Amino acid sequence: MSTDAKPPLDRLLAGYRRFRESGWTPHRDRWQQLGEGQQPEVMVIACSDSRVDPSQIFDVDPGEIFVVRNVAAMVPPFETTPGHHGVSAALEFAVQVLKVKEVLVLGHGLCGGCKAALTQELHGAEPGKGGFIANWIAMLDEAREPVVAQYGTKGREAERAMELAGVKVSLSNLRSFPCVQAKEASGELTLRGAFFAISDGVLHVLDEETGEFSPAS
Repeated sequence: MSTDAKPPLDRLLAGYRRFRESGWTPHRDRWQQLGEGQQPEVMVIACSDSRVDPSQIFDVDPGEIFVVRNVAAMVPPFETTPGHHGVSAALEFAVQVLKVKEVLVLGHGLCGGCKAALTQELHGAEPGKGGFIANWIAMLDEAREPVVAQYGTKGREAERAMELAGVKVSLSNLRSFPCVQAKEASGELTLRGAFFAISDGVLHVLDEETGEFSPAS
């Protein structure tokens, strides 16, 4: 590290000062409204990857989208077993309390979680040494089988197929939640899938009838 490089916290604080000057102060009325509550119409379930910030991709202001981020943008199936169900709790809050109108699952290119699911390189690892990741992405094991049968486990073509399959798995798992089922059936909630390609910056949207992802117009 060069001697003039700033520590990470200093860079964050510098960004905070810029935000206060150009992001918060000029829009104080908007921030005051948000201080009284939030009314986002869309929930976005995205990957934790530092390169794919939904707020940046969709160019939205604070308060417009309710975001949950985790490894590979996964939604676990509806479960009532003991444990900590963070994604399920966030989904329940968005659907039942905030009453969002849409839930968007956003996958992305070069996803490390999907690649690990494809190669199973962390299979059998202990918690703290890759085991937590392995257990989480095991949700993709069933979807992995046809991908491996067609493309193998290496190369961008196989990885892209796994990334797209991951979006479909999360959409399927969303529909295992009774509250989602009821609201989708009544037309109060719409589920969507999308994929952001890091390499070219293009957003692809899933047509669930055909199963194909097409560039957004």
